[in-house]
Amino acid sequence: MTGVPASAAGGPSAAKGGPAGGVSGAASGVAPSASSDAVSGTAAEVRASAVPAAGVVAGVASGAGVDSGSKTARGGKIAAAAVNQASVWNVANLLTMLRLVLVPGFVALMLADGGYDPAWRSFAWAAFAIAMITDLFDGHLARAYNLVTDFGKIADPIADKAIMGAALICLSGLGDLPWWVTIVILGRELGITLLRFLVIRYGVIPASRGGKLKTLSQGIAVGMYILALTGWLATARFWVMAVAVVLTVVTGLDYVRQAIVLRRQGIAERKAALEETEA
Repeated sequence: MTGVPASAAGGPSAAKGGPAGGVSGAASGVAPSASSDAVSGTAAEVRASAVPAAGVVAGVASGAGVDSGSKTARGGKIAAAAVNQASVWNVANLLTMLRLVLVPGFVALMLADGGYDPAWRSFAWAAFAIAMITDLFDGHLARAYNLVTDFGKIADPIADKAIMGAALICLSGLGDLPWWVTIVILGRELGITLLRFLVIRYGVIPASRGGKLKTLSQGIAVGMYILALTGWLATARFWVMAVAVVLTVVTGLDYVRQAIVLRRQGIAERKAALEETEA
């Protein structure tokens, strides 16, 4: 019995231990790798699921930032609009409003007691003079103190034309001034105003010295006709009005020339810009 080989003696053990060793080997060789793969796979899944979640959170945060930014921008625009709206009530615009209010008062004074009473005509002249003086100051104040507003740009020329038109129509209606003078002056004023709007897309026609001199001569002439003057003053006002009419026509033609030149330049510049874009 002692001659039996050791390998044969260990065979049953090996046979017994073979399956156990295979199982344990399998357990020791396979289980760890499988468990590590499972763990790593689970971690990968967690990371993969975490990426969209982080993207959603970032998207929500960025969306909230955009919303808050847009709300802030809108709030800023509303605040700026409120400031601009409040700035309408400045000294220059108040003078313009005063000139508009004076128009019906001037007409009432001009036509009071049949329109020929010297006292009422003097009061009408005072209202007209105040309107013309405020016309000189409101524009200067608006430019000097940065009080220019959209309301002032629209209301100021309307107030100017309203007071001058009311005076001319009243004088012609009372027979103190020929109707053709009223038609020439008002036709020129309305025509130039319309012309300015037509060419505003190409630029702005600036007020010339001739235009300012025209306004001054018109104001003096109309003021002299409003007053019940006699003698040489009545004769002098005829010549002052003649100068005003001449300046009205000449400056009107000059504005038409400027509008034509401005339109041609604007068309040429747009054409050049279009050619550069296409090139």
